[in-house]
Amino acid sequence: MEEYIVSARKYRPLNFDAVVGQRALTATLKNAIASGKLAHAYLFCGPRGVGKTTCARIFAKAINCLTPKDGGDACGQCESCMAFDQQRSMNIHELDAASNNSVEDIRELTKQVQIPPQIGKYKVFIIDEVHMLSASAFNAFLKTLEEPPSYVIFILATTEKHKILPTILSRCQVYDFQRMTTQLTVDHLMYVAQKEGYTAEPEALSLIAEKADGGMRDALSIFDQMVSFTGGNITYEQVAKNLNVLSTEYYFQLVDYFLVGNVQSSLLLLNDVLNKGFDGGNFINGLATHLRNLLVSQDAVTLPLLEMSDKMRNKYQEQAQKCKAKFLYQAIKLCNDCDQAYRTSRNKRLQVEICLIQATQLTEDDIPGAGRRPARTLRPIFTKLAAKSQTTAGSPVVAPQTAATPAPQPQHLATPATAKANVSEPKVILRKVSFKRFGGKTAEKTDNNIQETPVEEITTNKPLEEISLQENWFAYVNSLPREQMAIAQRMRMLQPVITGPSSVEITVNSPQIINELNNLKTDLEHYLRPRLQNSELSFSFELAEQEAVQRIYSKQEHLLELERMNPSLTNLIKELQLEFD
Repeated sequence: MEEYIVSARKYRPLNFDAVVGQRALTATLKNAIASGKLAHAYLFCGPRGVGKTTCARIFAKAINCLTPKDGGDACGQCESCMAFDQQRSMNIHELDAASNNSVEDIRELTKQVQIPPQIGKYKVFIIDEVHMLSASAFNAFLKTLEEPPSYVIFILATTEKHKILPTILSRCQVYDFQRMTTQLTVDHLMYVAQKEGYTAEPEALSLIAEKADGGMRDALSIFDQMVSFTGGNITYEQVAKNLNVLSTEYYFQLVDYFLVGNVQSSLLLLNDVLNKGFDGGNFINGLATHLRNLLVSQDAVTLPLLEMSDKMRNKYQEQAQKCKAKFLYQAIKLCNDCDQAYRTSRNKRLQVEICLIQATQLTEDDIPGAGRRPARTLRPIFTKLAAKSQTTAGSPVVAPQTAATPAPQPQHLATPATAKANVSEPKVILRKVSFKRFGGKTAEKTDNNIQETPVEEITTNKPLEEISLQENWFAYVNSLPREQMAIAQRMRMLQPVITGPSSVEITVNSPQIINELNNLKTDLEHYLRPRLQNSELSFSFELAEQEAVQRIYSKQEHLLELERMNPSLTNLIKELQLEFD
């Protein structure tokens, strides 16, 4: 049986042209070899699995080649190249700094530096994960790194550049490797699949590339795993199932539910996802990514940001045309807020459900009949006394308005004239409606369905009661919008005092607060008059008297003040020859 070699090793590049995704970097290294302008130290930085160690080996092999090619690549036929391929070269040394990070290891390395190469021009030391060296090892390595022998070249590789000492960075030529894009990874995986005789769907390879997160070695490892699972026929459904990745079909279906305002189906879909073992936090993150993909799919300028297959890109574009940009902005914001609250919430499922419900209601105003609330029409608000008088007079009681009951048309609303014609009992008393409760806009600027209903002024003048005044005062304070939170906090500390049958006085200690309260005075009186049943209720605001500030005297000043009040005290001090500290 032939020995099995994983794809990451079997398809490791052997020359610069085979390196994927690092064209600019490899071209620079090839030009340096061709021109003979080689530095004594290089630092290769970048994410895992992007070709740092591979490029270091190709570079070391090329500079030691006895008959290099014109482009800078090694010939692969000379004694130096064959020794390298057979892993018996004495000119190229690899050191894993993760397990050899002490001062003794660096001292052993410096001893090997003194031995010149047997075959070839250079002795190359490749130190992988160099950031794992201890501080003492770094310091012991500085002098050798700065002034090595002419035949020595150091190639340092690291995934965490920020951990390298500045003194090391200043002694090296730094090369930053880029992470693999999804398309580059898919193309390379497709190349490997064709070489091995496997069949693979582009969507499945794209999912593997996304899971690898820019690392080619990780992508090849996942690819081998999928080959074992599927038997060489790699499909999107099987990859999603094996990697425990939620299929994008769930997100496409969920957004369709959002667009038609279907709350019930959204919650059932979430229940299905959770029953399959997926975490709610990962589900919300996946939904946010899906909404982001829809957003970038709406414009051809941002379409290149969508790294996926053409088939999947077309699917995103199709659904993106159904969505408004404002809806996507708001939905992404909801997902982001849910993700932040999810980590600290005790009821995590409820957090996700609230997010889905709010996202479903974002499009209610655009969908006729899809909302979960009745049409917004203002109707008269009858007092308990009026409702009781209608019932005792034998008039029919109107059923509560529900979502299924058609909203009454504006022409059917009760007015003073119709009330007198239809009711012979005591006059119906209507409460005053303040349109400031609707965001401070007038009736003409709100929804077209909202029409101002004429209301009668309150005719009763019930004497004010302290308990009722306090309760309704705090009720008004709590009804203030978030933008007026500051004045609401101050109003909670104030004490309204009844000064007459219809007058209330409030004492404050700041003219600024008086100005803010005067701005709310009209709204405050309109709010409290129907609740306190006093049509002449009025508020007045007074500035508290400032207490006189008492001056603090020193001992010397106190003595002078006593002498001023009693001149004979001065004579007494002189006769007795007294001294005061």
